[in-house]
Amino acid sequence: MKTKTKKLMSNESRRKFIKRASLLVALTSPIAFNTSCKAQQPQSVQSTSSNLIGGECDGCEGMYEGMPPQLSWQTKIASASEAGEKLEISGVIYRLDGTTPAPNIILYLWQTDATGHYTPAPNTRGITRIHGHLRGWLKTNQRGEYKFTTIKPAPYPNDVLPAHIHPSVKEPDKNEYYIEDFLFDDDPLLTRQERAKLENRGGSGILRLSKRDGVLIGTRNVRLGLNIPNYR
Repeated sequence: MKTKTKKLMSNESRRKFIKRASLLVALTSPIAFNTSCKAQQPQSVQSTSSNLIGGECDGCEGMYEGMPPQLSWQTKIASASEAGEKLEISGVIYRLDGTTPAPNIILYLWQTDATGHYTPAPNTRGITRIHGHLRGWLKTNQRGEYKFTTIKPAPYPNDVLPAHIHPSVKEPDKNEYYIEDFLFDDDPLLTRQERAKLENRGGSGILRLSKRDGVLIGTRNVRLGLNIPNYR
């Protein structure tokens, strides 16, 4: 009896795949793909490929497209009318020591909708379009706290990748970099093989959800720099 095996993608391969797919969407779209957003970076830090904290970060530049001028420690990504299970995630972002709260850290998030697509909002372009309409920003308060509400994302249609929410962070004196995706412990696609290849950048991103008043609740704390290449 023949068995069929599926090729598992590493996080790096996955991000390169997403980048290629994003470029294809952009190049075949009648709307030009504009990545000239570096001038909008808050407290921008010049980095080269040899000293880039976190390595390549496909999609991280989307942080600067449409970022509100003022950010709170909590944000709402999905509107009340968005289809899907309501989800609330909160936690604390710490320094590398795991005990010192890290204030003024920008957290950028983007995700699929309940159909598993990054469905764009009308009249959007570039990364704003590629990342879809479910995206948001927040900045940790003086206690390092953050909170966001959204809907539970669906996995990509006809794919083996678990459902996830993409996060990237920006520290005041460092370039932006990605941390481990928000993942869900009860996701049948989050297999033992998938768990084994996670890099745990910033710590584990796997959430064990509970339910309160019809809303799924998850908690995740982050350690800046943990398992992040070139971190200093």
